[in-house]
Amino acid sequence: MSVLKNGPKVEQSVLVLFLLAGLAGGARADQPESLRLEKTADAMGSAYTVELYGNDRVKMEAAADAALDEARRLDELLSNYQPESEWSQVNRRGAEGPMRISPELFQLFSACLEYSRQSEGAFDITVGPLMKVWGFYKGTGHLPHRADVAAAMTRVGYRHMHLDAQAGTVRFDRRGMELDPGGIGKGYAVDRMVDVLKKNGVTTALVAASASSIYGMGAPPGHPDGWVIEIRDPWHHSERVAEVLLKDMSLSTSGSYEKFFRAEGRTYAHIMDPRTGFPAQGTVSVSVVAPRTIDSEAWAKPYFVNGRQWAARHKPKDFRVYFCQDRTDQPCAWLP
Repeated sequence: MSVLKNGPKVEQSVLVLFLLAGLAGGARADQPESLRLEKTADAMGSAYTVELYGNDRVKMEAAADAALDEARRLDELLSNYQPESEWSQVNRRGAEGPMRISPELFQLFSACLEYSRQSEGAFDITVGPLMKVWGFYKGTGHLPHRADVAAAMTRVGYRHMHLDAQAGTVRFDRRGMELDPGGIGKGYAVDRMVDVLKKNGVTTALVAASASSIYGMGAPPGHPDGWVIEIRDPWHHSERVAEVLLKDMSLSTSGSYEKFFRAEGRTYAHIMDPRTGFPAQGTVSVSVVAPRTIDSEAWAKPYFVNGRQWAARHKPKDFRVYFCQDRTDQPCAWLP
């Protein structure tokens, strides 16, 4: 399993149950009452929310602001919507020759290539041309001509992306390649925000990116087992199908109902199989619980694309995977 060392808004795929301080059962007489603070900021096309508990509001405010500043910093680094972000510069210049990049971005690219190798190509950040030809870049999608899909496929493939660790460079061996951070950016940002909170002395917090990638740090007052998170029913969004307790763990969900369109009697979702050039079929949603959010987000896509049996064979022992297939005879369930 890959390890990264140190390191337009769509319908949300999971529902976060924010635990109000007033429901915590009260503080002990010999302890100060726990304070609750929640703040939100927009970055990388998502809403990032920080909810934390503590006893010093001034320090809590400073910690929350620092975490949200980190999300904004990463927007300048990783966004493919920002023309001057380092990510966008790589997309423009990567085929011109070896391009020196920041150590942080190099490390993230290295992790992405490892995810691609281990997922047998189901995870691939070079999927950008396909996302555009299918209309999922800044849109809800449309059915392209097969010739256009075939043309986009000539510019897709992680094996055409080359990293030189000694020089700290990235290079594309095909023109027109474009990297898409959609499968990795939110998870990476959440983990970095958690690190910032820890450095600021926070021990109890929930960090969420559009409520689809979440990390629960510690446990909120009155809930010693962790933060209570509900996984939404992919067919009936007002209902839940499962409940998760996050205590120093993350949860990410990928669902076909997040961004999709219907054409010629079929439903096409934004979760692409980079090996075929077409949206993945047969799965409705996948939720992954893992120690780090970058892993839970990255692996939700190949589990979705490769299917239930592949996911059951390849998930690490410290991961939990909740799988919903597009079949009425097999209900949603946790994988063994």
